[in-house]
Amino acid sequence: MPRYCFTLQVRPERQQEYADRHGAVWPDMLRALADTGWRNYSLFLRDDGLLVGYVESDDLDAAQAAMARTDVNARWQAEMAPFFSDLDTAPDEGFVRLQEVFHLEDQLAPPTTTES
Repeated sequence: MPRYCFTLQVRPERQQEYADRHGAVWPDMLRALADTGWRNYSLFLRDDGLLVGYVESDDLDAAQAAMARTDVNARWQAEMAPFFSDLDTAPDEGFVRLQEVFHLEDQLAPPTTTES
């Protein structure tokens, strides 16, 4: 399954509140994420407010589009927007995707051979 990593910047004065809010995500938001194809989704917050997200999805663009069609996502994004700095769009539309350059399991996997 494809893996995706992204970053955002949380305002320094809002970091604890942001972390607290993610300790109790609304059940309907959790269901919507799972139903729209977000798998193994994690967020990591550094002391300076750098937020790093990791998610697996068959197609993150499709998963984001499906979330955009839900009412709960619109409400969640509106509530989360004030936590971020340098963002002029909804947080789930403004994150910066990172390019994956290494994955241990990919390199440990035996090479596939094709027979002629």
